[in-house]
Amino acid sequence: MRFFGTTWVEHDGGYTGRRIGVAVGSLAAAVAACFVLRFAYQGLAIADVGRLVTVLVVVMFAVCSALAFGHTSGAFSKRPDPDRQASLRGLLTIGFVGSLLAYFFRSLSEAPGEKLRREEYETAKAQYARRTKRRAGNPAKKRHRA
Repeated sequence: MRFFGTTWVEHDGGYTGRRIGVAVGSLAAAVAACFVLRFAYQGLAIADVGRLVTVLVVVMFAVCSALAFGHTSGAFSKRPDPDRQASLRGLLTIGFVGSLLAYFFRSLSEAPGEKLRREEYETAKAQYARRTKRRAGNPAKKRHRA
């Protein structure tokens, strides 16, 4: 939501353009990240570290990216537990391509995290309306039902 400010509330102020920009930006970052990983793979091949190490590194990035994709997608619909988030920080860092792709796919339908923020916003708005609702008349003059 950091790129959207409050434009997600009413979908105004360049909301569509921002969503397109976020989608293109996250996809470009994911492609650039894949090129970086490709160079790392080529570095392993040049260093001739062995087939087992190369396979382990590729599998590690694939698994971490898949887990990061799932975690990031889930974080758009419910608030993640801060302790769990802290313990997964390393995994999410390694699987950054998955997080970027999750961001891209979510930005095709809405601002990433918009659904969660909208639910929280509507709840807060309803609570505020209940708190500020004015009483009708003087409660001391109210007739008591028998």
